[in-house]
Amino acid sequence: MGARMAGGQAMTARRIDARARFLPVGDTAFAVEFGDRIDPAINALVHRTAALLAEARPEGLVETVPSFRSLLVHYDPLRTSAQALQAFIGALELEDEAGQAPPRIWRIPVLYGGEAGPDLTEVAAATGLSAAEVIALHAGTLYRVYVQGFLPGFAYLGDLPEALDLPRRTSPRVRVPPGSVAIAQRMSGIYPVESPGGWHLIGNTPLRFFDPARTPPTLFTPGDGVRFVPVGADEHAAIREDVAQGRFVPDVEGAPA
Repeated sequence: MGARMAGGQAMTARRIDARARFLPVGDTAFAVEFGDRIDPAINALVHRTAALLAEARPEGLVETVPSFRSLLVHYDPLRTSAQALQAFIGALELEDEAGQAPPRIWRIPVLYGGEAGPDLTEVAAATGLSAAEVIALHAGTLYRVYVQGFLPGFAYLGDLPEALDLPRRTSPRVRVPPGSVAIAQRMSGIYPVESPGGWHLIGNTPLRFFDPARTPPTLFTPGDGVRFVPVGADEHAAIREDVAQGRFVPDVEGAPA
């Protein structure tokens, strides 16, 4: 076990086998489970483990798939065994990352309400808040990119303020416009492309979150921070035009100069 200083605070490293449990998942995979709840510190351990394995590339590792609280590890049984790979992973050391600021924070412009956010009024009524209070709460929160999934570039952003915690819509929409900013069950998200969806739509951003021609193709990376910045209709339209022309550069706190 080792310790180092980060941001003036001591950080303690512990072996993974002292932090997690290994669960079998069929004949060629197992899960490394770090906890039983959605928590930023647990999620940080998941993604740090995935990064360490990507760097180490142990014999027989095929791929890893991170989730909110566990890492799914696929392996080739002709080149390694679950026991051998678990022993390798278990000996890796991870540092506590609770309380650390995200490496970068994206500032995402959002036009709230109206056609851009058709569920804002219903969300306000369901939560007992005014529309302005819903916007202030949603935009006043620093979110963490926990995982990406469902659609390419769709990021699950937590943690939504408890006052805005609502179940998904009872009747999902067949088509949700790209850029729709939505909430459900202590999460916020942005639909990267037109798709079906059952979350509550409260706004829209003109930014693009998935582009197969870009490297990497997704805008966010797990562990990033996200802030939503309210904008008016004119600014939203101007940014959309700049995005279409390839002129818009997203505002990112903590990005290298």
